[in-house]
Amino acid sequence: MKWIRMWGAVALNIVVLSTYAQKVNYDESKVGSYTLEDPLRFTDGRKVKNLSQWDERRQEILDIFQHEMYGMMPGPHEIYLETKEEGITLAGFGLRRQVRMWFKSNHSGPYIDWLIVTPRHAQDPVPAIILLNYRGNHTVLPDEEIIEAESLNISVNQYRSGAERGMFANPNENNYIPTSMLLARGYALVTACYCDISPDPKQQSEQEKYAYTRCFELWPQRNPARDDNTTSINAWAWGLMRGMDMIERDSLLDASRVVLTGYSRLGKAALVAGAFDERFPVVVPNQTGGGGVPLAKRNFGENISTEVKAFTHWYCKAYQKYAGHEDEMPFDQHLLLSCIAPRALLVEGFDEQWFDTKGEFLSVQAASPVWEKLCKAGLPNVEWPADFDTSAIGNCLGYVRRNQKHGMSAWDWTWLMDFADSVWRK
Repeated sequence: MKWIRMWGAVALNIVVLSTYAQKVNYDESKVGSYTLEDPLRFTDGRKVKNLSQWDERRQEILDIFQHEMYGMMPGPHEIYLETKEEGITLAGFGLRRQVRMWFKSNHSGPYIDWLIVTPRHAQDPVPAIILLNYRGNHTVLPDEEIIEAESLNISVNQYRSGAERGMFANPNENNYIPTSMLLARGYALVTACYCDISPDPKQQSEQEKYAYTRCFELWPQRNPARDDNTTSINAWAWGLMRGMDMIERDSLLDASRVVLTGYSRLGKAALVAGAFDERFPVVVPNQTGGGGVPLAKRNFGENISTEVKAFTHWYCKAYQKYAGHEDEMPFDQHLLLSCIAPRALLVEGFDEQWFDTKGEFLSVQAASPVWEKLCKAGLPNVEWPADFDTSAIGNCLGYVRRNQKHGMSAWDWTWLMDFADSVWRK
């Protein structure tokens, strides 16, 4: 089966949710007035004056998101790396390595299988692009040697069916990972299946039962009395951070030049990981949808009501109280974006009302003052740009959108690498 299944699942959620969740608004004239918190002002009213104070304010913001939306972020964990296989790929231009990441010295318990593809003839460590994938590492390249994820056998993994070997190497797929192009541009690809970290059941009845397995086994048992328990989004973000731990140990990769990306729910995870972990110098969330980049207070497209009803494992219980009461939120997504400053951030969107890409642009605009203060340059002073218009991509902060379908296309990858290249040159 083709990747269209994933978009079909999203569309089905939209239809089903409309029967019992807050009505979805697609009318700009019905977007009421709202007030956004100043990212450069503490909750006690103090104004951020310097970088040291920004570090303090940034931690205050991250604490808000832990207690009110995504739950608590697990701490670092020791990793033990085992190379399972390596070989030549992509007509001899690439070196393929499969690395199993254990979290116990005796190689027991949960693990994450990483696929690393590097330019074979590179003379020096190369920059890396890290992301989680949906259907297993074997879908990234057609190589028969690539191990199929054990998590694909979990009956509740909603993307396990139709996970054809090499399907994402097909440019006709909505979601395309052009590994050869990445290597030709001098980048390595680092990826793992997100269900190795936390399974992602589609049915609500199975989310509580299965989502908090795999890497959740490494953390204290969930406390039903708390409303800020760790969620799957934070778990996926944590997995990306452990991927950065691995990159720092890899002599073929340049840990100072890493691009963190992902799309849809995994774009949310990339955004959260980038906000919490300052080791990622470039963050490029793609088509995140509600609960990611767009402003919740706009109440346009996907809303908190639909989010917490369909994806009970993505957000902590505290977030539920804002469903239908977005105006009472003491935060919004622009604050999360600001936590990436002064590092580089490029937001990529597409024209689907459910994903509210205008709300993404407004969120980036609202976060821009932090970059302006810390980098002397924020989002370029332009109107909401048209599809394929790159005028809103600045030196450290940018936004771009396109039409067509949900997924990462060659256009998205090109914008990502062009943006990162400009950061490296700077």
